[in-house]
Amino acid sequence: MSILLDERTPVIVQGFTGDKGTFHAREMIAYGTNVVGGVTPGKGGTRHLDRPVFNTVKEATRETGAEASLIFVPAAGCADAIMEAADAGVRLVVTITDGIPAQDMMQVKRYLLRYLKERRTVLIGPNCAGLISAGKAMMGIMPGHIYTRGSVGVVTRSGTLGYEAASQMKAAGVGVSTSVGIGGDPINGTSFRDILALFEEDPETEAVMMIGEIGGPQEAEAATFVRDNMTKPVIGYVAGLTAPPGRRMGHAGAIISAFGDSAAEKAEIMKEAGLVVAPNPAELGSTVAATLARTTARTTVPVA
Repeated sequence: MSILLDERTPVIVQGFTGDKGTFHAREMIAYGTNVVGGVTPGKGGTRHLDRPVFNTVKEATRETGAEASLIFVPAAGCADAIMEAADAGVRLVVTITDGIPAQDMMQVKRYLLRYLKERRTVLIGPNCAGLISAGKAMMGIMPGHIYTRGSVGVVTRSGTLGYEAASQMKAAGVGVSTSVGIGGDPINGTSFRDILALFEEDPETEAVMMIGEIGGPQEAEAATFVRDNMTKPVIGYVAGLTAPPGRRMGHAGAIISAFGDSAAEKAEIMKEAGLVVAPNPAELGSTVAATLARTTARTTVPVA
């Protein structure tokens, strides 16, 4: 199985006819994603990549039955695009756009809370690489060929470290069930805890790799969740061991501003909660493989 997305999920692309939307929609289609159309205001009624184009998300969902949307709308209009998708009943929205003002994301978060939990849109991102259910479908900008189908879930704030983990795991003979990039902004749609809970419920995910960064409380909260709720092994890594306090490093949310924000502090919190922590980014794949081997050895009952 996979979480959030599979090859049957009907997907639309907001910002479909732009250069980024075109490039990545073409990659998604080639990978096997069920892209059923797209939205570009003013171009409704035309076709692009042999798919229909609509002026609004409501039109697109009504005509195609789309359940998921990938957003490539520029930052200034991205909050409106997310809320438009939620208003149209899209259950899953993946937002690649970076540079969205924090105030806009606060408005988005408040807007999503208007809906009852059972019909509330799941928002992945913004400022993320997207998600991929290996061998089935992808919504994002990741290089699909490095993901081998398997039993390890990946959740990461860093898109490129997610790629690195997938590549190393492939080299070690370990595959991925689903990889989710939750994004590196200080205000995002979905947390580590949300994705960990989905992996815990997925019967074909046997272990999880969680890749964090400096800044914010998400990793500490996730470690507590793992300690109290997870039965599957979780391998952790936190980027930014040498990052200086008070300076933003890469993502907008990657800044040490309080106690517990540094990589060393987060790694220690993970260890105390029972996670296996990879010592450095070059050992992400080998740490996952070793953890799986130990888990298999413990659960294998010798035949008398």
